[in-house]
Amino acid sequence: MTLDLSRIRGLCFDIDGTLSDTDDRLVARFSSRLNPFRRFLFGRSPNAVARRIVLGIEAPGNFLLGIPDRLGMDNHLAYALSFINRLGLQPRRHHFWLVPGVRQALEVLYPHFPMTVVSARDQGSALEFLKQFDLEKFFLGVATARTCAHTKPYPDPILWAAEKMGVAPTQCLMVGDTTIDVRAGRAAGAQTLGVLCGFGEEPELRRIGADLILPTTALLPEVLLPEPSPGSLAPAASPSP
Repeated sequence: MTLDLSRIRGLCFDIDGTLSDTDDRLVARFSSRLNPFRRFLFGRSPNAVARRIVLGIEAPGNFLLGIPDRLGMDNHLAYALSFINRLGLQPRRHHFWLVPGVRQALEVLYPHFPMTVVSARDQGSALEFLKQFDLEKFFLGVATARTCAHTKPYPDPILWAAEKMGVAPTQCLMVGDTTIDVRAGRAAGAQTLGVLCGFGEEPELRRIGADLILPTTALLPEVLLPEPSPGSLAPAASPSP
């Protein structure tokens, strides 16, 4: 799995599990209660299952879309979720955490790339998260569940984000923690980067075709802006026009 750094001219970020951290205290609480039932978890660790439960509480749209991914039914649920989002019925959450190191990463990337948010959240909670941590200034646009006709895993919000950034969809890098983010990016022709600081797991991100997987979003500058080797003229990822 590798990225073609020379193609990347714009960055698209998911929120839940990518910019916004899970409530590790809640995960730990569920995980401890699942320990006695390890034999019934089909080989998954209690912590991994607990994170899925928290995903269902904090981001029900992504959770519902993630369940049938292996069954090929996610397009039907995506359509249903888009309809629900247009009605404004998606639950909202009002307390957020930031993935450690993400703000510093955005500050480093900001001078080099136009950036957008591509989330399945409703607009209110997405903007509330960005405002809570003073992140609005980093992003040229915020695509939420109701911005386009369809939300992820359809390509619509990434195509919208590419237009906002003034780049081609093939020049975008979609950064997210679930197969939904990877599928949306691939459908738009973008490259995709999976992160393990959220709800996704490495085997499933590899299976769905992520171009690269990192432990956390905070490491993104190390990949996109590597230190130039002696005698080189510029980093591999060129600044946007």
